Amino acid sequence: MAEETKHEIQGTGKQEKHEEKPEAEKKHEHEEKHSHTKPEKTVEKIEKKIEKEFIIPLRRKFKKTARYKRVPKAIRAIKEYLVRHMKVYDRDLSKIKLDKYLNEFVWTRGIKNPPSKIKVRAFVDGEFIRAELAELTDALKFKKQKLERREETRPGLAELKKKESEKPTEPSKTEEEKTEDETRRRNAVLEKEKKSAVVEAGREMEKAAAKQSKHTTKDKTRQPKHQRRMALAK
Repeated sequence: MAEETKHEIQGTGKQEKHEEKPEAEKKHEHEEKHSHTKPEKTVEKIEKKIEKEFIIPLRRKFKKTARYKRVPKAIRAIKEYLVRHMKVYDRDLSKIKLDKYLNEFVWTRGIKNPPSKIKVRAFVDGEFIRAELAELTDALKFKKQKLERREETRPGLAELKKKESEKPTEPSKTEEEKTEDETRRRNAVLEKEKKSAVVEAGREMEKAAAKQSKHTTKDKTRQPKHQRRMALAK
């Protein structure tokens, strides 16, 4: 009896070893073993890399250039700095877009006196890198608020499109009506041309008459305006 129980136990063990797991469980185990990155940490790293602040020194870049070329040199220096530190591997300066307020801040003191350093906030926008001022001055803040108010008062593009769509559409014209409209337009143009030609001819006639009147001789015997008072005859 003891030998039979041993053979039964050995037989059951062999059956358990040969049982195969389903394919879905195998794939899940394989992914868990070979997955080295965690999704939560990767998302956090990407979010941190999207936006950065830099204090860019500019004095060394434009100091040796001519005075009338200093601001363009400073703007190029900003782009080169951002290309390097935002890791644009192509080194393509056209991928960096500067904000209009940043551009105005660089140009505030004229082309000869750009700022010695500037604080910039840069962020990734698809293929491009957009840069803007980290802290706006009082004048630029006022200008920005003014433009925002003006845009709020103006009607939006969506409203204009709605109004255009609501307008009643004109019925389609036939070919005969189209030809009549074209003939009317041509006749109107010809009448305008005739009127303008008549006016020009009248002006030329007036000019010719004025020239002839200049060259015509006038009577040389002119009477004095004030007659002399002669002595009375005795």
